[in-house]
Amino acid sequence: MSPPDNRTAICPGTFDPITYGHLDVIGRASAMFDLVIIGVVNHPWRKGQTLFTAEERVRFVEKATSDLENITVEPFSTLLVEFARERSAMAIVKGLRAISDFEYELEMNQLNRKQAPDIESVYLMASAKYSFLRSSGVKELATFGGDIDELVPGEVAKALKERLRR
Repeated sequence: MSPPDNRTAICPGTFDPITYGHLDVIGRASAMFDLVIIGVVNHPWRKGQTLFTAEERVRFVEKATSDLENITVEPFSTLLVEFARERSAMAIVKGLRAISDFEYELEMNQLNRKQAPDIESVYLMASAKYSFLRSSGVKELATFGGDIDELVPGEVAKALKERLRR
């Protein structure tokens, strides 16, 4: 296995669905690293069953990031640090919205550092206009017919409305 490349980062998530908040963090990470690999969690441990399949989520992320030349999108089903090592990434980039995110990410950072001390965690604070935005909140809005058009890309909004039609 090759040593970490300090110009490659992993930006992991379930992306069920991808939101403009995710895209904000991905775009900012894209400006910081030469290559950002968007790791789409295939089978999320913490969040249970996903609304969209891994293939659908990868397709949504690929389409939403198609304007960024240094982005690749891959599903993964291993430990995050293993995925990062396999891709020779030196950093894991995540967004933080609130104290609750910080508490969870602090724990994950400590566990990841124990497994892979050579891979750094980089946290980007959510932009103010996306600090409230969660995929689960978007799904709830869509379930009850709320307006989600300014929260997710158009293709995702359409798919959510179709999938969650009550």
